[in-house]
Amino acid sequence: MTVKNGRRWNHNIHYHPRILHAVPEGARRALDVGCGEGMLARELRRTVPHVTGIDLDAAGLEQGRAYGDDVDYVHGDFLSHPFEPASFDVIASVAALHHMDAATGLARMRDLLRPGGVLAVVGLARNSMPRDLPRVLAAVAVGSVHRARKGHWDHPSPVVWPPPVTYPEMRALAAELLPGSRYRRHVLWRYSIVWRKPRD
Repeated sequence: MTVKNGRRWNHNIHYHPRILHAVPEGARRALDVGCGEGMLARELRRTVPHVTGIDLDAAGLEQGRAYGDDVDYVHGDFLSHPFEPASFDVIASVAALHHMDAATGLARMRDLLRPGGVLAVVGLARNSMPRDLPRVLAAVAVGSVHRARKGHWDHPSPVVWPPPVTYPEMRALAAELLPGSRYRRHVLWRYSIVWRKPRD
């Protein structure tokens, strides 16, 4: 684990700004799904008054609580925890959706979001070889440059590999479950989905 200039970096952290830029103005309640030790949750708390992070990894949550910030950390299963429907203005998730059934997870996020709220996901999907070989080679090259400049922080959360769903399958799920969502595939082994829930 290497941290340069006092700042953590890895492929997930690299895409945190995509989440943070999607936070709607005036958001009051945010949910970080699969929050781990809470790095994104703490970033969200800078602009959102009430932030909840949920994760199944108790050790990661304890690390988050040790920061003494004003984030509500919940140890539990996001798919079954009794959150009130349509109760969050923003729901964020980074590298967590492949730990659950993707369709079920997206549908649950959609249902917990208030009308006018924003869902922002950064996730991992499975490459399809040999079609994706050029993308894989580009990711290796770009990632190596970032590591050389910024170091690499190994998160403490459990790892699931390979992801069960391919990139085209994730695009199709987003289109089906979140009509009008913006799906983008990124260089560093990630995709993003941003969706604003229609107002009634």
